[in-house]
Formats: sequence, structure tokens, C-alpha cells
Amino acid sequence: MTTTTVPRLKDRPNWVYLLREFDALYRHGSAGGSSAIRAHRRTVRDRLSAAMTNNPEILQRLHELKPVTAHFARALDLGERAAMQGMARALREVRDELTWEYGYERISKTLSQKYAYCEILGPNGPVECKNLILGFVLFAPSTTYPQHSHQDIEESYISVAGAWSENNAAVFAPGSLILNRSGDEHRITTGDLDPCLLAYAWTGPEARLKTPNMRLTGTRKAKTKS
Repeated sequence: MTTTTVPRLKDRPNWVYLLREFDALYRHGSAGGSSAIRAHRRTVRDRLSAAMTNNPEILQRLHELKPVTAHFARALDLGERAAMQGMARALREVRDELTWEYGYERISKTLSQKYAYCEILGPNGPVECKNLILGFVLFAPSTTYPQHSHQDIEESYISVAGAWSENNAAVFAPGSLILNRSGDEHRITTGDLDPCLLAYAWTGPEARLKTPNMRLTGTRKAKTKS
């Protein structure tokens, strides 16, 4: 009788290299003097380090595309030219193993053409982890990602490619980080000419990370954080 061996992280070097890029971002990047960002960075890198040490299973997920992934190659090209070239190159090596999804039970036809995300590490894999989610979100040019918030989840975005704005407050370029605390309402817009690729990290209770219950909260103007 043949026994099937479940692959683990150390059996898949390309996933290891990608996670090392995340570790470098959260270990060596600046907190800009913010104690909240400093604490968030520490939580992400500590949980990621523990997950990698545990050598978790690689969950078998189907490679799935969405309409917006037609812009993925361009986003990677942009990323490889700028500050996030290491991350972009590592992501390119696993591009044929990514599961792109929406995360919402209902989504407008317009948004379904211009947005998708893929989880890299988390409760739903492919690299299994219960207390941290890492992934990427891709936006087409001229996208408005409607107002939303995440209850019990702290979220950071780091730009890999393209320019974007949150709550019309600033323009963020590759390498920039923004932190959204639990319950913070935010709305994302992207530039007119190029796609935008963001790396993200979520921290929070295990039960919430397993079932985040993502919902768009409306089309009214998001509140600017004070």
C-alpha cells in the first residue's frame, strides 16, 4: 500500500523564498515613528517566524484566475523595476499555484472585473497558519474598492507595484505601508494607467481569521482617520 506524503513548507523552496521576503519587509522596514505600526510589524514577523519554524503543511488548492489577473504580468513587471523587486520576483515563481478569489458572497459586476486577492499563508493556505494571514490583492487601473472595514482584524498593506490612495488622504508608492486598525473604514482608489499590487498582513483572533465575514459597508465617503 502506497502512503501519500503531504508536502511541507521546507519541501517547497519557492514558498520559503516568498515568505522570507515578507519577513524582510516586516523586520527591516521603517515604522515611521509610529508605535502602532512598530507593534504590528513585531506581531507579524513573530507569528511568521513561528509558522516557518513549525514547517506547516502545504494545502493543495486549485490554481484559479479572475478577470483582473490579466493585469498580473504587468504588475509584476512594474514591481521588478522598483523598490519591491525581490518580492515581485519571488511571487512570479509561484504565480501558477495561486488561488485568486473575491472573499465576498456578493460582489458587483464592475468590481468582479477589477479586483481579486490570493492568500499565501493562513487558515486557508496554501501555507497553513492559524494566527496570521499573508497575501496579495490586485487592482486594475482606475479601480475604486468600496468602503469596508474588518472587525477584530488589524490589517497592513505594503505597495508592491502601482500607485494608490486610501480615503483620498495620500498617494502611496512601492514600499509604502499603511495600517488599518480593527473597525477602521477605508476605501481604496488606484491610478489611471497601471494596475496596483499590494501585499497584505492580517492579525487577529484565530476564529476571526478563519472566517472573516468580509462585507462592503457602503458607498458613502469613508471617514478619514484622525
